Amino acid sequence: MTALEVRDLHLPIGGQEILKGVNVTVAADGIVCILGSNGVGKTTLMRTIGGVYRNAQGSVRVAGVDITNRPPHEIVRAGVSQAPEGRHIFGSMTVEENLRIGALSRPAGELRQNVDRVCSLFPILRERLRQKGGSLSGGEQQMLCIGRALMAGPKLLMLDEPSLGLAPMVVRTIFALLEEIRRSGTAILLVEQNANAALRIADYAYVMEGGRIQLEGAPADLKADERIVAAYLGGQSQRTPAPGDAPA
Repeated sequence: MTALEVRDLHLPIGGQEILKGVNVTVAADGIVCILGSNGVGKTTLMRTIGGVYRNAQGSVRVAGVDITNRPPHEIVRAGVSQAPEGRHIFGSMTVEENLRIGALSRPAGELRQNVDRVCSLFPILRERLRQKGGSLSGGEQQMLCIGRALMAGPKLLMLDEPSLGLAPMVVRTIFALLEEIRRSGTAILLVEQNANAALRIADYAYVMEGGRIQLEGAPADLKADERIVAAYLGGQSQRTPAPGDAPA
């Protein structure tokens, strides 16, 4: 079963085609990452899936249900939540109030259960429930952003640059938590410029250029592709040494 199927997705904006026949699949228990430079259409793809842009051609299905061009509130109810780039938490509201906002599409009786579930994933948030969101560290704010998205109980969690502006140790913590979220039954679509971190946890990866998917494959295969190495992995090949290879 698939959590997400995007088929032949085209999106015109201002007379220019931004997405050009994009195909992406996320398994129900999968983590899929989308790599690419700034301006190639990664965030636009997420916004189109999430209903921000609603003039797309092609199809978007979540757990088999067609959500193409539906408004955002219907897409959330269909099982899609997003943690956007830049976090966008409400700094003047408490952590608990921020979390409650993420549960507006859910029955009121589920609120406490959902808060407890999020706090079990992010124990630091339980300690900060009464603090203002703006008083949290960058890593804690990212956890709050992800936790707020999880409050809706999504089938698919979309994350846009979750490592942005975070220290390497915090990035490792966040990405380990993403693996835990996947194990709990939520599929993940991850847009990320930190290719090393993304490929470390992903089951499958796509590379976007100019509004198209130019490359795709298993992380191990992409790490061995010299084009990916040069563009996204700091020029150092991630190929596993073959038996008999001389040490570097």
